[in-house]
Amino acid sequence: MMSTILRTGALTACLLGASFASAAEPISTHYRAKQVLGTKIMIQGDTAIGTVDDLVFDDAGNLEYLIVDSGGKLVTVPFEAAKFNIEKRTAVLALTSEQYKVIPTFTVTTYPSFYAPTYRAEVYKYYGLTPRELRRLGAPVIIRP
Repeated sequence: MMSTILRTGALTACLLGASFASAAEPISTHYRAKQVLGTKIMIQGDTAIGTVDDLVFDDAGNLEYLIVDSGGKLVTVPFEAAKFNIEKRTAVLALTSEQYKVIPTFTVTTYPSFYAPTYRAEVYKYYGLTPRELRRLGAPVIIRP
């Protein structure tokens, strides 16, 4: 009887330990491009401002920006600024309509220099974010025997 209780207690401790270990692991969400493209973008007050029309990746292949089509004008949105609900195909930006109105727009003939340091800093600032360090792919390292 005592060994059964000890085994049951040990099993419970192992399961609880596994539960705590898995709860401590970071949860990572992965999106596919076709899940993001066409997503309706909303701001505070459930106001729709447009849909995701394009994606901009950095040199290392990391998603940097969403390009939102807002009635023929394009808006650069840092990917980190959008909180997605993939089932509803919506994403929300933590912006008021007044904040949104001052964000610069562009057209398909006047794309900005997305990675110019001043442009990045300005765009991220509109969304209350700080740009992460760019990950650049360098020249390959050749190891010789």
